[in-house]
Amino acid sequence: MLKELVEKKHYRFVEGAKDWREAIRMSCEVLESDGTVEENYKEDIIKCVEKYGSYIVLMPGLAMPHCQEGAQGVHKTEIAFMRLEHPVSFEPGDPDKDAVLFFTFASCNPDQHRSEERRVGKECINWCR
Repeated sequence: MLKELVEKKHYRFVEGAKDWREAIRMSCEVLESDGTVEENYKEDIIKCVEKYGSYIVLMPGLAMPHCQEGAQGVHKTEIAFMRLEHPVSFEPGDPDKDAVLFFTFASCNPDQHRSEERRVGKECINWCR
């Protein structure tokens, strides 16, 4: 998966973001730049986090921004990676909800959505071993 991200230039290394909303917006930029998603996709993700809470923080330090509900403007199923030098908090006061690694993905349909979730999850488990 990492080789694929590099080949597609779907990665970013950033010093920091002022908050989790800005981090999500930044994590979507490489997907916007190649036409994978339209500009509204990042705002759709933010609306879902505001509605459902920090469901995208899979474990301390790791977030997987994505949105299927009501998401429009997704043209391809792709993943992007972003690393922040300084963490952002999705729930102030709870360090388990801080993130520095972002695997942002966009999918064209629910089946691809679930498939990409599993793929990223398996990769993260392998890296943690």
